[in-house]
Amino acid sequence: MKDALPSLTEIPYSAYTEQETFDREMETLFQGPVWHFLGLASSIQKAGDFITNEIAGIPVVTVRSGVEYKAFVNRCVHRGSLLCLEQKGKIDQFSCVYHGWTYDLNGNLTGVAFERGIKGNGGMPKDFNKSDYTLRELKVEVFCGVIFGSFDKKIAPIESYAGLEITQGMSRVLPKTPILIGRTSQLIHSNWKVYVENNHDSYHASILHSFFTTFKLNRLTQAGGIVINEAGGSHISFSKRKQETDDHAYDSEKLRSNHEEFGLKDPGALAFIDEFDDQISLQILTLFPLIVFHQISNSLCIRQIIPRGVKQVEIVWWYYGFEDDTDTLRSARLMQINLVGPAGYISMEDGAVGEFVQRNAYYSEGASGIIKMGGDDYKSSPSRVTEAAIRGFWKQYHDHMRC
Repeated sequence: MKDALPSLTEIPYSAYTEQETFDREMETLFQGPVWHFLGLASSIQKAGDFITNEIAGIPVVTVRSGVEYKAFVNRCVHRGSLLCLEQKGKIDQFSCVYHGWTYDLNGNLTGVAFERGIKGNGGMPKDFNKSDYTLRELKVEVFCGVIFGSFDKKIAPIESYAGLEITQGMSRVLPKTPILIGRTSQLIHSNWKVYVENNHDSYHASILHSFFTTFKLNRLTQAGGIVINEAGGSHISFSKRKQETDDHAYDSEKLRSNHEEFGLKDPGALAFIDEFDDQISLQILTLFPLIVFHQISNSLCIRQIIPRGVKQVEIVWWYYGFEDDTDTLRSARLMQINLVGPAGYISMEDGAVGEFVQRNAYYSEGASGIIKMGGDDYKSSPSRVTEAAIRGFWKQYHDHMRC
């Protein structure tokens, strides 16, 4: 995986199975110049409030230090124990339960238990200087009420990193400060890149997902398109709820996902309130490499992708709304949480097919996956019958991995 691919249209299945590749991703990509999701700013509004999270399995704690947001690897510099054990809380200092070392909210070591020993015996060496030992700090940026972190202190700001069209797409579904209304997680037995490809894949959505097509929430005949940023790895796929008059394309393909005879006893999950006044009822937005923002009808969610090794990935679904949501809109959001997540009406198939791919990847005998739908480039397109966004992901992936 150190060499460039001959093209972006064929991806060797070994990309999903090599331990050496995953080890390089941990060092070069995940701890490199990329942005990661840390949490919502509304979760830590006062000084001392903290939340914990992970970046590709690396524990991270984000804290409100005065008016600033600070993020650190959640690890004591002494022996490596976790500092904050809860998912959220309030502290005036970090304190390690293992040996009692303490740090201020800026990550500075402030206390070492029995630093001078007892009665002149033991303790730290005389030349031990606490200022030499600080928590590993991340760069933090808050954009549209979402807290992002990066291990690279020189990384470009979010708006430059993602590009104008992607940040406009983020702003569209984050017009106000988001508040958390629910959280779920699932473990998928596939390489993280298989799941990321799935989120960049507009071609599969109305073929694999019976619910989408049967209830006409998302069909390729609907108006929409694909937007891909200059770097390639971040994209937007969107469609509008307004129906096309001719759906013969789906009838003629005889797709397993096209079940016109099915219905719902409670159609509440199908409701759509045009809260952004643009008729867009579905927007899938990826921020390279591990973040997805989705709008499916009125379900708003940030999907955090956490690689758990070569053949496991955890997806954490952070569902959000806004403080001024009406009762009707809040009820719609809560009802539509059923659309996605570990057992969502729509998304449960994604976990299954990811495992199908991973299972065969180990026995591929040097074969490659074909990504030629829509051509060989990674340009924006008015058509969603394309794999351009997947090719864009691989383009930016290799740019980072070759650094």
